[in-house]
Amino acid sequence: MGTAKILALLWLLAGVVLALAVNPAHGAKTRHYDFFITETNYTRLCHEKSILTVNGQFPGPTIYARKGDLVIVNVHNNGNKNITIHWHGVDQPRNPWSDGPEFITQCPIRPGGNFTYQVILSEEEGTLWWHAHSDFDRATVHGAIIIHPKRGTTFPFKKPDKEIPVILGEWWNADVEHVLDEAKLTGGDVKPSDANTINGQPGDMFPCSRDDTFKLAVQQGNTYLLRIINAGLTNDMFFAIAGHRLTVVGIDARYTKPLTVDYIMIAPGQTMDVLLEAKRTLGSNSRYYMAARTFITLPLDTIPFNNSTATAIVEYTDSAAARPPGPPEFPVLLPAIKDEGAAMAFVTQLRSLGNQDHPVHVPTQVNEHMLIDIDINVLPCDPTNTTEKCKEGPQGNRFAASLNNVSFQSPAVDVLDAYYYGSGRGVYEEDFPNKPTAFVDPTINNGNGPLMTKRGTKVKVLEYGTVVEVVFHDLSSENHPMHLHGFAFYVVGRGNGTFDESRDPATYNLVDPPFQNTVSVPRSGWAAIRFRADNPGVWFMHCHFDRHVVWGMDTVFIVKDGKTPQAQMLPRPPNMPQC
Repeated sequence: MGTAKILALLWLLAGVVLALAVNPAHGAKTRHYDFFITETNYTRLCHEKSILTVNGQFPGPTIYARKGDLVIVNVHNNGNKNITIHWHGVDQPRNPWSDGPEFITQCPIRPGGNFTYQVILSEEEGTLWWHAHSDFDRATVHGAIIIHPKRGTTFPFKKPDKEIPVILGEWWNADVEHVLDEAKLTGGDVKPSDANTINGQPGDMFPCSRDDTFKLAVQQGNTYLLRIINAGLTNDMFFAIAGHRLTVVGIDARYTKPLTVDYIMIAPGQTMDVLLEAKRTLGSNSRYYMAARTFITLPLDTIPFNNSTATAIVEYTDSAAARPPGPPEFPVLLPAIKDEGAAMAFVTQLRSLGNQDHPVHVPTQVNEHMLIDIDINVLPCDPTNTTEKCKEGPQGNRFAASLNNVSFQSPAVDVLDAYYYGSGRGVYEEDFPNKPTAFVDPTINNGNGPLMTKRGTKVKVLEYGTVVEVVFHDLSSENHPMHLHGFAFYVVGRGNGTFDESRDPATYNLVDPPFQNTVSVPRSGWAAIRFRADNPGVWFMHCHFDRHVVWGMDTVFIVKDGKTPQAQMLPRPPNMPQC
């Protein structure tokens, strides 16, 4: 056995011991998975193409675990490009090494290489997901993570008769790598997807799709736990099932007070646990559409977007459904594509469960206040670049995006390694601003269109244990799903219009706010989150619209080590991929 393999095995053994020290869950197990990244041919919308997959599956395989388990995933890159994998919503206590974002916590896994991730589950319970965190690869490289309660405990609701992952996504007929490359080359927006999907299928309203439409067989009187994931790259989604109401019992692997609704709005990156009770009226239709429709706040007449509705079929198979099935009923209460009121009405009803087994601990004393402007901007085209065809962005510039007018630029080496080895100077700057900064070039903007921004690799450094409040303030024309790695946070408030720091904090919910890892910031509005920085490491924060990630709507939190061993980062694994 080679030296490298011996070191890797020793590190894995040490990691198991350290993971148990981080979270000594009674009955916790170590679970093993192998992920093989491969090119696989798939046909959708009468069009066959080669896509990146894990183990040949689209969507990818589901990871099953219990609260407190350690999941070891060995990723073998048999594809044709660099890739990384992120375990979305897993806090990874003290273990940023396995978090996954490219050039933030690791260098990518090269073709022919492999890397073993240690996924340390701690307080998460419910539905999360994994996905590629490089380029646009997560369009097809993604799958569910289902975390059941510890042995000896159970759900805080009646045990369902069956659990079903429902993954909402998007399909491009073109190669998504080419879609991204074209947008980078021209400076324009990313071409919209050709269809929304449910479990990889667009549904029978699309050509060449009827036979493969996802179908959920149900029986009268049973209860089904739908584990809904928005894996889309560009779209918020409304979701509903004809003839049935839905009861939300969890979001982002944290339980909520039961909320019974006609529809949900779920942003990219978010997960929701939803109960479906099969209670059709006797003698009525036995087939019902579940439908996922784009929710968008952009101007419909100026910005191209995917306005499609994906469908799947809920079909009763018990004796009460013996009559010949008719066409499925469509959910008439599914909101319209631009119904901002419906979206806000739903998200503002979410509340943490807050019982003895799942308490709420909202920090009341804030140490660090941050007001972060979210915006779509432009950057100048490079006149010296002869290969650049930068002509499709606003006013002859290229699209960009920013947080506090800093458009994040990924470094050539990962931030985590630079921080760990004390070589951050020249890789990143520790001066991400707590409040918006102005940068306007009147010779370019002339008061019209998106404002010019500046590139920078700016990070925010936090002392261990700092209580942080971030108010996201949207200056653009669309919602933004903001995701924080390494933490869940309490969404203590949200509203329309400009945030008023003298008035709006009085409206905060500090009793039972939802505990999430991704928050939908409303168009031209604000959302306030709080978290305690008690997870040492390097943690990415970004919009979960992937084109905005590429454009720079990102930053990084570096949380310093605390004083005790349990408050310090785990050692660097010896087999980290090289840049």
